[in-house]
Amino acid sequence: MSELPIRVALPRGELREPLAKQLEVVNFIVDGYGEGSRSYRFEVRDCPEVQVRVFSDGDIPIQVALGNYDLAVCSRSWVDELLVRYSHDSIVLLRALDLPSEDLVIGGAKGTSLESVAVSGPVRVATQYPNLAQYVLARLRIPNVRLFEVWAQAQAWPPDDADLAIGLRTELEKDNLEALHDVHRGGVWLIANRASLARRNLETALAPLMTLPLGSDVTGLVSPAPLPLKNVKTSERRPERTAFRIAVPDGHAQRGSVEALAEAGIQFDGYSTDSAERWPRSSIDGVEVKVMRPQDMPRAVALGGFDLALTGRDWLSVFESSFPTAPVQQLCDLRRSNYRLGAVISEELPVETIAEAVAYWRDGDPDRTIRVASEYASLADQYARDQHLGRYRVIPLSGASEGFVPEDAEILIEGTETGDTLRANGLRMIDVIMESTNCAIGHTTPPPGRRGELRRQFVELLSRVG
Repeated sequence: MSELPIRVALPRGELREPLAKQLEVVNFIVDGYGEGSRSYRFEVRDCPEVQVRVFSDGDIPIQVALGNYDLAVCSRSWVDELLVRYSHDSIVLLRALDLPSEDLVIGGAKGTSLESVAVSGPVRVATQYPNLAQYVLARLRIPNVRLFEVWAQAQAWPPDDADLAIGLRTELEKDNLEALHDVHRGGVWLIANRASLARRNLETALAPLMTLPLGSDVTGLVSPAPLPLKNVKTSERRPERTAFRIAVPDGHAQRGSVEALAEAGIQFDGYSTDSAERWPRSSIDGVEVKVMRPQDMPRAVALGGFDLALTGRDWLSVFESSFPTAPVQQLCDLRRSNYRLGAVISEELPVETIAEAVAYWRDGDPDRTIRVASEYASLADQYARDQHLGRYRVIPLSGASEGFVPEDAEILIEGTETGDTLRANGLRMIDVIMESTNCAIGHTTPPPGRRGELRRQFVELLSRVG
């Protein structure tokens, strides 16, 4: 039996280019990695026994902890986000690397302090790092915390939709928030799976990686002292909102939303196909506009933060599958940003249906666990149950998901517009779950007074162009 390949996980995103340059210097050359290829699978020049996969930074530590990958480079913050909740010794920190890194901080509105926010009543905190947030907030002994786990851009929530955000210092400051307390000192590290180090010969990959430029080892969690809090309010009644608030998306859904609004005769200054200020301006009196990630809009609407939001039907379905009684609904379909959401498998499988694929995987092993990976974890779980997969495990992801199949998952629940990235990674969609488009959503109970009338008018205009 041939020796298993040495598996190395590398990050996508902003770390990709500087890391690729350093890898070339130490003669660990991953052709195509630094160029941002659509493929997430790479070989190392002159090292056929080494396989490289590219993942979102946040997914890498758990892949190493599970033993799916022997070595990896990733941000220390994501390692600690895993270990602060699931304490074990399967991850070994080998070497701090000289790569760009940022601190995580607690941010709030300018002119405030952490103490003043903590004593004012229930404290709403938005973050992508829920485990680190709970760790730090508990040690600060801030009472009555309501944690909002968001997909991205936690800095978009304060001051109107949250009191605090935990995220990268520069991102918070860019959105005019002030750093109130340190959470994590950042750092980028070379890590390894402990069992792989002990049992396998990783020298071909480990030797060059251990010569990467050394960075500061002053990284990791901040363990704060409790705040000296006095006269803490146990509750606070927030004044009823009078402004009509609408959330519009950035990213993939931005162009379609701008076009739909324009066709409906609605324009917001600062929101166009090529720009998206955080708070665009409306010429309609009493209307406030905010740019947010579409993934987080259903939660924000259900919490009463917005009267209307333009998101994707897929993200509404994801939220509803997690919180089926949440008070949020689709108000109209904008029929833009079309793409398919479905079950993706390796293009090499000689099957035409999911049922045939399951039979193929379980041929000779009827108890095999089918692994279903997705950013849409709750939808993936629902799909597995609807398809009667039997023994299955859902693997939640944060992006770069095409690198998981077929080595680390059998099925990927993924959205695609053109299919180019799927094809570049040797994948194909075998079952379409839904055709997703942009849509307008709102609370199941219409807002009172003029806000309710404005919602009716906006929906009527948008319905005509959908």
